Amino acid sequence: MRIRFLLLLVLPIVSFAQRHHEMGIFGGTSSYYGDLQEKLFPDEGYRASGGLMYKYFVHPSLGFRFGATYASLYGADSLSESPAVKKRNLNFQTNLFELSAAVEANMIPVDFDEYKFSPYIFAGFCLFYYNPYTIAPNDDKIYLRPLSTEGQGLRQYPDRKVYTLVNAGFPLGGGIKTLIGKTVLIGAEIGFRYTVTDYLDDVSKTYVNMDTLWQYKGKQSVDLSYRTDELASWDKNYPNDGFKRGDNMKTDWYWFGGINVALYFDAFGNRPRYTKTRCPRKIF
Repeated sequence: MRIRFLLLLVLPIVSFAQRHHEMGIFGGTSSYYGDLQEKLFPDEGYRASGGLMYKYFVHPSLGFRFGATYASLYGADSLSESPAVKKRNLNFQTNLFELSAAVEANMIPVDFDEYKFSPYIFAGFCLFYYNPYTIAPNDDKIYLRPLSTEGQGLRQYPDRKVYTLVNAGFPLGGGIKTLIGKTVLIGAEIGFRYTVTDYLDDVSKTYVNMDTLWQYKGKQSVDLSYRTDELASWDKNYPNDGFKRGDNMKTDWYWFGGINVALYFDAFGNRPRYTKTRCPRKIF
């Protein structure tokens, strides 16, 4: 009953409000937060991102947004401030492709006959494709998923399934937008993605038995699961089975930040906009 009452209140507002579209491009930077990057805003490791965005506002304060974004993500133990993490000496990169849908709310109702500036926030859902890889000492590009560096897919570790390369996340962010002239919107925003995977960087749980990994996946898998021997100041002593490799108590994040440029135009079926005029002065 309460839901019906709220709908009766909201529907007339949505029906008679000025609706509009925003369609444009986004460009900026990206980063990730996980086992190979301990800071949400690191000192190094940023990569490029860019994409397309479409928004449909059913009300000056409320709209739906849809996006397609490409980004490059990077993380490395060498950037850590922890000696123990540096000793592990892992690194990864991935190209990431994302499709997203979200609800966007303007803090100031965007009816640009009156308002030309507004902060905004958004939250929603996304699907993304990734495929982590590393650069070997001989500069070869090696994809990490087939190596099962933590025993994924081996019968000796039945609790470790091979992770999928298509996963889900939940965008959350905000920004500011302003109208230049009557048709061009320029904005700045940042959006964080909480993901449901801990293998964005191919690191999550514990080390597995070195002999088992060598037998089923080969020498390269062993070499790239623990890379201390590549450091001149360390001797390789492969960790025991079950020794902590990552933190599986939290999943990985990534984020985009940058500038978007869009075209603003009214939706079909809007009521005509009336210009306010002054009443004529009496001449007698």
